[in-house]
Amino acid sequence: MERTTLSSLTATLLDTARRETRPLLVLALPICGAQLAQVGMSVVDVMMTGRLGATDLAAVSVGSSLWLPLMLFMAGTLMGLTPIVAQLLGARRLAEIRPNVHQALWVALVLGIVAAALLWLAVGPVFRLMEVPEEVARRSAAYLAAVAFGMPGVALFQALRAFSDGMNHTRPSLWISLVGLAVNVPSNFVLIYGGDGLVGLFGDWLPGWLQELPALGALGCGIATALSMWVMSLSMALYTHRSTAYGEVSLWHSPAPPRPRMIGELLYVGVPIGVAIFVEVTLFTLIALFIASLGEVTVAAHQVALNYTSILFMLPLSLAMALTVRVGNTLGQGRPVQARRVAWHGTAFSVLVALLNSLLLWLTAEPVIGLYTHDMAVQRLALSLILLAMIYQVSDSLQVNLAGALRGYKDTRIIMAITLVSYWLVGLAGGHWLGTRGLFGLVAPMGVHGYWVGLIVGLTAAAVLLGERLRRIGKAVVAHGGREAARQ
Repeated sequence: MERTTLSSLTATLLDTARRETRPLLVLALPICGAQLAQVGMSVVDVMMTGRLGATDLAAVSVGSSLWLPLMLFMAGTLMGLTPIVAQLLGARRLAEIRPNVHQALWVALVLGIVAAALLWLAVGPVFRLMEVPEEVARRSAAYLAAVAFGMPGVALFQALRAFSDGMNHTRPSLWISLVGLAVNVPSNFVLIYGGDGLVGLFGDWLPGWLQELPALGALGCGIATALSMWVMSLSMALYTHRSTAYGEVSLWHSPAPPRPRMIGELLYVGVPIGVAIFVEVTLFTLIALFIASLGEVTVAAHQVALNYTSILFMLPLSLAMALTVRVGNTLGQGRPVQARRVAWHGTAFSVLVALLNSLLLWLTAEPVIGLYTHDMAVQRLALSLILLAMIYQVSDSLQVNLAGALRGYKDTRIIMAITLVSYWLVGLAGGHWLGTRGLFGLVAPMGVHGYWVGLIVGLTAAAVLLGERLRRIGKAVVAHGGREAARQ
């Protein structure tokens, strides 16, 4: 009897893997490309301003630490639209998709304007609190004032991207993110370096008006960023208007006015996602602040190791975003048993992705770190941190994909609560204790390694708690008939 049950379970798992792996990857890989393209814009900003001078580089770095969390909070909130659309598509309730997207666009517009206002009005007190040097603060404020004009644009783009992803159509976000990168690079060059940069690249045969363009430095970088944001937004709007890929959903027909009930549902699902992402971002920001007193070598090694591992994190993150769509679609079709299988298949597949990332870290860490820095002390410390990063790849990939599956169920508030406890209480507080005090006299203070051990423990705690939540909600939705339970 046991042998028959085990055989039946194995057959079910293999059948789910055969059916689900390809659709999951078809959704995830374009998302991954889009994420990397958007990360590439930040890399280009840092590289180009860094070549101009330390002050402009510091201005852009400080400014980015303020606008990026705002942008990620907006993106997370608007991600609440993805499971809503995915479930409506699965249920073939296509007429309800358009008004829901319109509500997301209203929310995006408000969020974008509020974010812009904060960047215009609130950065001065923040800079004084952070004790940013006067010249860096002045240039960073100019950079942020320019970026602020793009915040409504990037919010509208994120809303349209969430709609497209929910419709199982993830490639547009890839191509349009690449368009944004293609606009960002040349506009950065022209606006940051001005006429002198153009002459240095092309020679003095250029027309006089081009040679006389001013070098705007950090301000030019902000203008280029805002321009890229609006190009991406308008390109996505044009694509969703003209493409036939969205079937019967005529998105730009009969604009729907604000509807409190629909906006309430979006915020109910989306705000906890935005808060969870904000908590994760601030975790790494606070760790960077805590280790600042440990010296330049420690700070540099931490940033190198974190930057490298963050790039590899794009694949499990993209898999999680795709898993949200697959679970939402399946639930909308009224197949709660299959939705549970899809969720656990995606989670199991994320372990394979994590093992791949660990292997890549093992094989490439030394040469890649050598590209970041030639300082041997920084290289040695960064390599030791990479070894710790290899340990947390599995728990990190598991927790983000478990969260992605739960979002497919529209179960987002518990993710926010688990993230707060696991990241800040366990990860940050525990890491700070290990870094500064050690372990009850048994282990000496571990410095930066203590913070990374805290990350391992925090991410593992998140994975365990999210796994238990997914087990319970999957069982509950099956017991209550699928659609109605998923709406709760």
